[in-house]
Amino acid sequence: MKGDYQELVDEISGLLGVPATLENRDFELIAFGAHDSDDDSAMDPVRTRSILTRKSTPAVRSWFEGFGITRATGPVRIPAAPEAGVFRDRICLPVRHRGIVLGYVWLLDARPGPTAAQLDSAMQVTDRIGALLADEERAGTDLSREFRAVLTAERGWQYDMALAALRTALGPAAEGLHTVVCVAPWPSGDAPSARAVVGASALCTMPWPWPAGAAARRPPDAPAPHAGTGAPARPGERGHGPTASPGRTRKSGRGAPTPDEGPRAVAGTADGYDADGHALAVLVRLRAADVLAPARTAAGRLSEAAGSGAAGIALPRRGTGDLAVSWREAASAARAVLAEPGLGPVADWASIGPYRMLTALSPGLSPDPSTAVLLAPAHAELARTAEVFLDCAGQAGRAASALGIHRQTLYYRLSRVERLTGLDLDEGEDRLLLHMALKAARL
Repeated sequence: MKGDYQELVDEISGLLGVPATLENRDFELIAFGAHDSDDDSAMDPVRTRSILTRKSTPAVRSWFEGFGITRATGPVRIPAAPEAGVFRDRICLPVRHRGIVLGYVWLLDARPGPTAAQLDSAMQVTDRIGALLADEERAGTDLSREFRAVLTAERGWQYDMALAALRTALGPAAEGLHTVVCVAPWPSGDAPSARAVVGASALCTMPWPWPAGAAARRPPDAPAPHAGTGAPARPGERGHGPTASPGRTRKSGRGAPTPDEGPRAVAGTADGYDADGHALAVLVRLRAADVLAPARTAAGRLSEAAGSGAAGIALPRRGTGDLAVSWREAASAARAVLAEPGLGPVADWASIGPYRMLTALSPGLSPDPSTAVLLAPAHAELARTAEVFLDCAGQAGRAASALGIHRQTLYYRLSRVERLTGLDLDEGEDRLLLHMALKAARL
């Protein structure tokens, strides 16, 4: 079974006893071996730049191509050129597939250097790298249509045909371990090439009719939400309300809403929804179900490229039979990040808690009648207070501290919430209803 690029580069490094670097034919970095030498000369500006910026300069590319590496079928030795920043001799192993150069493996040369037998063994590994690069290049040009068809088709003969076409295009890799990444919103209806995303088997754009989320609704100069941010109490807010009950400690990393991005009213409005919006779906190869690093790397880079985008990652699955389920999970995780930025910018479906259920609700669903009045803009501060209180498992001291108010002020606000909703915040089921209504309003 083929390994991924990093495994193959590490295999070459082990065969030759020197760190190897893999670049595609455009001199963009794909993978590199570990550098554990105490010798400063083990690196030079060209290699350092390649690793730090993930690409080489046009001048360096021209220098190396001048030694015929684009036509070579075997190792090419290239002498040092200090004037070009190349302070060490190099060996280039061309990566070819069916006679076409697709990339290069670079080694720092030293005397006595690798033997001919070692280099022959390394070239056999480059053949496997070439096959992977060829598969990825084919995916970048051929699989967007097939991938989109699988994600959008209803169950039935159309879905079966779309899935069969995707499996045929993927070849043996179709039975491997994958996950799906969703980046949303995506700024255009065009997907980048799979060649530009290491580990991607296929990419496509998908419709994204959901709102941009809390991150986009927050004013540009407003701070990001976190539990320690809160408005001071207004003068005259005093009184008594329900007694806080103990509960489980809430996990860190999920921010309480700030005043300007509390739950918004959803009854009778389509505010923030974009019927012409897009998201990006990415099918990512994995080495192991408990190692999501390739998906996280791809998601992070793509969400950064999208600007204000968020990213979600589905559960890992073997084979392609449940890609539609994986897409729903990835999209749900991205929606959760847009609703609560403290979860992101990249979240996997297993980590989004109640949003796993809430994102399954029908879009535009009217809020429960008892909570609808609280979700009106006029009561945004009360809604925020209730949400922070419930996020803090009903612990009054924690909630008051997170809100920056006196505990008696908290009790007064909660009593107003009870009067508006008719709910009893000493009752578990009423708390659950209110908490889910507030979280659902964020979506």
